[in-house]
Amino acid sequence: MERKRIKLTDVLAIGAHPDDVEIGMGGAIATWAAHEIQVHIVDLTEGEMSSNGTVETRRIEASRAAEVLGATRENAQFPDRGLQNVRTEALAFLVELIRTQRPKAVFAPFPHDRHPDHAHASSLVKEAVFSAGIQKFAPDAGRSIKGVSLYYYMINGFHNPDFVVDIGSSYEKKKQSLLAYTTQFGESSDVQTPLTYGYLEALEGRDRLMGKEVGLTFAEGFLTEKPLLFSMDMVRGGQG
Repeated sequence: MERKRIKLTDVLAIGAHPDDVEIGMGGAIATWAAHEIQVHIVDLTEGEMSSNGTVETRRIEASRAAEVLGATRENAQFPDRGLQNVRTEALAFLVELIRTQRPKAVFAPFPHDRHPDHAHASSLVKEAVFSAGIQKFAPDAGRSIKGVSLYYYMINGFHNPDFVVDIGSSYEKKKQSLLAYTTQFGESSDVQTPLTYGYLEALEGRDRLMGKEVGLTFAEGFLTEKPLLFSMDMVRGGQG
């Protein structure tokens, strides 16, 4: 399949399944898009092993959710529950993607998650960000790029974040993007799963708690493997 590719972007948000990035960073994506930051979402699989919905309905839902958030989107169409079996192909795809779009930052699922696909996706993205900077790795996949920041968003569970993003102004858009997945979270879900039993309520609680920790209404938490650079703006100026 020939994949249409956005040439340049500011942020790449990569998930194993459609709805992963909405869960973990939908508010941040909407906030950045409102400030004309280009965000491109990449789903590695079509979620075809999901208990509810079909590939066709998931495609429609994912497209609607991206539109709500103000992001572009593509699907790599690797096998759901099979990322570990296509590592070579998936790594090559991601390296070319990063080199082509040349983002400032790449976001991936936090690896310590109950769903193995999220961990596999996280590992692939980490390898791809590293390998994209080595010109001798897949030299035909475009010009190497260094200095790309890698951050992790949370899907399942609660982890102490390294930093948070204020999503108070965009929380309604995050909710709308999640509700676009009617087969996963809505009344049209036929099979009861962890997503259909209080998941959105728990997610809102997490975002409220993240916000409360820093004096905000809602926030999304992120993690990084590298120290964050201290900014002089954190201490510059007085109180009046």
